[in-house]
Amino acid sequence: MKLVDNDTFLQRLNELFASSVERGTIWLTHKRLTYEDGDTSMKAGDGSLDTREYPCLLRATNGDDIKFSTTVQPGELNKFYSAYGTLLKSSMGTLRKRDKKREKMRSEEAAKRKKRMTDPIPIDGPKRGNGRRSRQRKIHAALKQQASQAKFKEREEAAKRAL
Repeated sequence: MKLVDNDTFLQRLNELFASSVERGTIWLTHKRLTYEDGDTSMKAGDGSLDTREYPCLLRATNGDDIKFSTTVQPGELNKFYSAYGTLLKSSMGTLRKRDKKREKMRSEEAAKRKKRMTDPIPIDGPKRGNGRRSRQRKIHAALKQQASQAKFKEREEAAKRAL
């Protein structure tokens, strides 16, 4: 990964956004940069708060061949983030819209499954003769529905206990 200065980072990021208008993904990461390998906690060894200021590391990549990063010193953060924010806002117009049709279809299917799970299955028909197989299928479906309801309740209880 190539380390560049702040202005070059912004220029190359703008070019990366421009190159991925039609197709592609861009990953941006931010993290606090520490130089020592030891303790990275926010508290010093004696229990008092750590008053040191750390630079910020920003990385950008398209996942393939373009990878670059920059470090921003604490005194330059406001200036850098104002330029960085402007660049991100101008590039947000090129984002692809979400496929709401597919999301709607999936939510409707989930609602149908939930309704099937909660609706009782009426068991009717003769025990013998014509319609016996239909009755047996309904009994089997009712047992399967009860098992899935019990499993759902167990999952809910486990989730409540986890909180």
